[in-house]
Amino acid sequence: MEKAAPLETHRAQTKDQLRFITCGSVDDGKSTLIGRLLHDSKLILEDQLATLTRDSLRHGTSGEDIDFALLVDGLEAERQQGITIDVAYRFFTTPRRSFVVADTPGHEQYTRNMATGASTAQLAVVLIDARKGVLMQTKRHSFICSLLGIKHIVIAVNKIDLVDYKKDIFDRIVGDYVSFASGLAFTSIVPIPVSARYGDNIIQRSGNTDWYHGPCLLDFLETIDVATEINRLPFRFPVQWVNRPSPDFRGFTGTIASGTVTPGDEIVVAASGYSSRVKEVFTYDGQLSKAEAGDAITITLQDEIDIVRGDILAKPAERPEVADQFAAHLIWMDQDALVPSRNYLIRIGTQFTSASVTAIKYRVDVNTREHLAATTLKLNEIAFCNFSTALPITCEPYEANRRTGAFIVIDRYTNRTAGAGMIAFPLRRARNIAWQSISIGKSERAELKNQKPRIIWFTGLSGAGKSTIANILDQKLFALGNHTALLDGDNLRHGLNRDLGFTEADRAENIRRVGEVAKLMLDSGLIVICSFISPYKAERDMIRSLVAEGEFIEVFVDTPFEECMQRDRKGLYTKAKQGEIKNFTGMDAPYEIPAQPEIRLETVGFRPDELADQVLGFLRGM
Repeated sequence: MEKAAPLETHRAQTKDQLRFITCGSVDDGKSTLIGRLLHDSKLILEDQLATLTRDSLRHGTSGEDIDFALLVDGLEAERQQGITIDVAYRFFTTPRRSFVVADTPGHEQYTRNMATGASTAQLAVVLIDARKGVLMQTKRHSFICSLLGIKHIVIAVNKIDLVDYKKDIFDRIVGDYVSFASGLAFTSIVPIPVSARYGDNIIQRSGNTDWYHGPCLLDFLETIDVATEINRLPFRFPVQWVNRPSPDFRGFTGTIASGTVTPGDEIVVAASGYSSRVKEVFTYDGQLSKAEAGDAITITLQDEIDIVRGDILAKPAERPEVADQFAAHLIWMDQDALVPSRNYLIRIGTQFTSASVTAIKYRVDVNTREHLAATTLKLNEIAFCNFSTALPITCEPYEANRRTGAFIVIDRYTNRTAGAGMIAFPLRRARNIAWQSISIGKSERAELKNQKPRIIWFTGLSGAGKSTIANILDQKLFALGNHTALLDGDNLRHGLNRDLGFTEADRAENIRRVGEVAKLMLDSGLIVICSFISPYKAERDMIRSLVAEGEFIEVFVDTPFEECMQRDRKGLYTKAKQGEIKNFTGMDAPYEIPAQPEIRLETVGFRPDELADQVLGFLRGM
């Protein structure tokens, strides 16, 4: 217990911290404002000031004056263009408070960067050029701030010197902004007229705006109460690591997301419902009598219960909901558009699981807040979506807890962060549905049929010969006494998938449905032969992930494009060339060639029955 003192003493001596973001349209002066704030607060060292003076002559936009934006615009591309591209974080402190400020880009194409900066901010300084007033990008950034849970806004009407410090212009801009923001979830909106270049109302009240009687910017930032009351939120502890240094010790390590915990507290695993009591709470320095939000700790329990990385520990009376379906706002951050039904990874807290968007309820026009219909999402677009996850997750509304209600979407093939989401509420459908156990399993059914169940997945361009080869293989297996089922793309589009078109999103949903049907047939002990163009690797891999290793056999029917066109008995390529068929694979829609298929059939020079025998030979060798 004696080692707890250093951490508790450190807490008592640590200054209150404010995390804020500067945002707004391009060239509204965000970087200059931060640079001026640092300079006038005397937080720049002499060698930094000398470098700034030298760089101002080379890259500056303020004539012979110091260009304070260069303190923040660290990238060479930013300095040359005079804009902010990446999110620039700066840390500084004053006698009353410490600060973390994120300077975010104003360009629309960098909306994802702005959202990243806003995700941890408690306050936003929205800059507005006094000459231009409230612009679309001002509205866009304000909407995102509201969506990401920022409650306090400072309207910094910048470049007030360029409009002769006129009060009526300031009042008009403030009125326009307040009118726009009336429907957003801000607790406070404080307008301040400033000149970032000359320092008016940054550190002290300016005589040029004797009509303004509010606070200067720094005074307001130092005194505003933005306490999140995070320690008063329910206890949430995402387990990052199960700590087993020896057989005699088993602890659970992570950072407290919200709330507090003390030895003796009863806790519960949110997903499983297993419960115990906290035995000890450790940090690197030793035991604690109490731990709170932000503390990195290890917890030991009085009982041995099953806990793994990704689990969230809570208190029984405050147990969060767990579901495998939820609704959420989603900001799309990838150059490649979102494809509903496609499998992505999501990370929520310390848990990773596969997930897909099952429905885009609407896309939000962030300039007008209008709800628009959408079938996909492009870079920087925002929508309200339904998600389905492979594993149950803790579904805590973002509005209730920003730490546990946020998640990211990851492209599972490029490993890029593709989107950022904020949970709205769980979809409780899953609570009323339980998996019905079946007495006769796949192995028993397969043994009765004396065969190994498999999904044999033929993929290739239209006209490659998939259906012909698949049909012959089906006949050969039938003649050998095997029990098969043949699923063909055209046939399923007459029934199960008749409502789907040929967009990327529709193709993904088409294959998702086929995969679920094929898996049910596999579980019945059948050899399932599937013939589909299935142009996207993501969907083919998604089917593979549904079944056990070795049960999915990808057969790439490798026929050159020119050969497919010559075989075009249906006239599809001709119609596509004439523009009568849109999104035709190989022409105006891509085909992603399998990199490592189990079987590659080069069709030129071979009869279909010979190619079917190649597949049959592969199956016999398994």
